[in-house]
Amino acid sequence: MKWFYIDTSITDGDRRQGPFSIDEIRNFVNEGKIKEETLVWHSGETNWKAWKDYPEATEAPEPTEEELLKQTIETLLQSRMNSKRFAGFFVRANAFIIDNIILSLVGAIFLYVMSLAGLIDINAVSEIVNQYIENPSSTELVSKALELPGMPAFFTIWSFVQAAYFIVFHAIWGATPGKRLFHIHVEMAGGEKLTWAFSMFRFIASIVTQATLYFYGLGYLIVLIDPQKRALHDYIARTRVVHDPIEQKNSKEINKEV
Repeated sequence: MKWFYIDTSITDGDRRQGPFSIDEIRNFVNEGKIKEETLVWHSGETNWKAWKDYPEATEAPEPTEEELLKQTIETLLQSRMNSKRFAGFFVRANAFIIDNIILSLVGAIFLYVMSLAGLIDINAVSEIVNQYIENPSSTELVSKALELPGMPAFFTIWSFVQAAYFIVFHAIWGATPGKRLFHIHVEMAGGEKLTWAFSMFRFIASIVTQATLYFYGLGYLIVLIDPQKRALHDYIARTRVVHDPIEQKNSKEINKEV
């Protein structure tokens, strides 16, 4: 279909411009060459009409190949952002190792401060630690450690520090530093943010999971077979660990490249 329009800016000669395709006509509209009152005609019409009177004036133009590609990329990225990727056993284990390294450093500082205050014999503690490294299966070392002056107080304080570490970080950010390092976080089964109450409940449930270490760590190993990669305490607290969503800026950067 061939389109023509009357160019009112021409004062002398034939003001009829064309033929053009509908896409070219729409480009002229966007450029301001054709306005709502501009007379337009195409093959099949009997008379000239104002552009605004044509159905094509209100129809959305067909997207270009570049626009279609951008829309496809945005749709795929949005779909990926909305889908949950559950964190598996190994990434969770690595995050847990990082958290325990941090907690161990904090514990070492506590021991050093208590040693300076004369509350703990740091040499006796070091001797027990060395014995544990040589024989980690020994059950007597814990009893020996508790018999040392100041150690019961240290273990009490340490228990509160460990509980506060996991409860506070999960309640505020949904992730401990270890989890944040691996871009994973804890959320409720329905995708909601973890509340303070459920953060505390999940920590208590994690103690139950730790107790399964006497049964080959079954509370942790079920992550390997569960469809949502939940550990025992996730079942109890109705939580799950998922990968962080893809940042929106990645979508914008891809669109610029396209």
